[in-house]
Amino acid sequence: MGNNILKGKKGIIFGALNEQSIAWQVALKCKEEGAELILSNLPIAIRFSNTKRLAKLIDAPVFGADVTKTTDIEQLYDYSAEHFKGEKVDFMLHSVANSLNIRKKHSYTDLNYDFLTKTLDVSAISFHKILQVAYKKDILNDWASVVALSYIAAQRIFPAYNEMADAKVLLEGVARNFGYHYGSRRKVRINTISQSPTKTSSGTGIDGFLQFMDYADNMSPLGNAPVENLAAFCTMLFSDYTRYVTMQNIYHDGGFSTTGLTDKLVSNITIKEK
Repeated sequence: MGNNILKGKKGIIFGALNEQSIAWQVALKCKEEGAELILSNLPIAIRFSNTKRLAKLIDAPVFGADVTKTTDIEQLYDYSAEHFKGEKVDFMLHSVANSLNIRKKHSYTDLNYDFLTKTLDVSAISFHKILQVAYKKDILNDWASVVALSYIAAQRIFPAYNEMADAKVLLEGVARNFGYHYGSRRKVRINTISQSPTKTSSGTGIDGFLQFMDYADNMSPLGNAPVENLAAFCTMLFSDYTRYVTMQNIYHDGGFSTTGLTDKLVSNITIKEK
């Protein structure tokens, strides 16, 4: 049972594909906390995913939109105004990322630049686009909250994360810059969250992901943060309890980001050496 911290609030969630998706879990939690939602993703992604099943679970419509195309985003926001009967939106989640270079096994020192351009457009520039169109159409309420999902690879080197690290750097920059402009205009809050490694469809496509997930768990005093807890954290950022948190990249990773070494990790290394 929720506490209705989002009661009366209306939101748009981008990127829910299946039960493994972070956006899927966030949508469930937002609904539990009393929010009304619209789900959005690429039309082809909706066709080949379980998004419509989620829509039935939370009684929300699904609107197909390509977040790399401003015309699609405009149509989504027009639909939102119609669906919510003229009321503005209180929160949005950007949970969209894709890397063809990773999927096609191109190393960072041998990138296909056409793929790189697409990665940046889908994974980061699209965040700017959904914000810019929202800003111009004035679809967000005062004190609305927008969150995008980042990763610590924006600050530290994880070789297998490849070009996605650069995309996350750009994503966090957009949050800070647009956070200033939207905050000045409408008190809109914009943040990114760096989550623990999570078994999503995109995450598990990275070489060595499962091994790194185990390493991160051993390096985190609290262990890796479960996706259900991340969903709860997102709902808090969407709520009025975090009105003055903006332009931040917030680590939700069990302490991984500030831990140099743990006894557990040393113990495991010692056991393997023996």
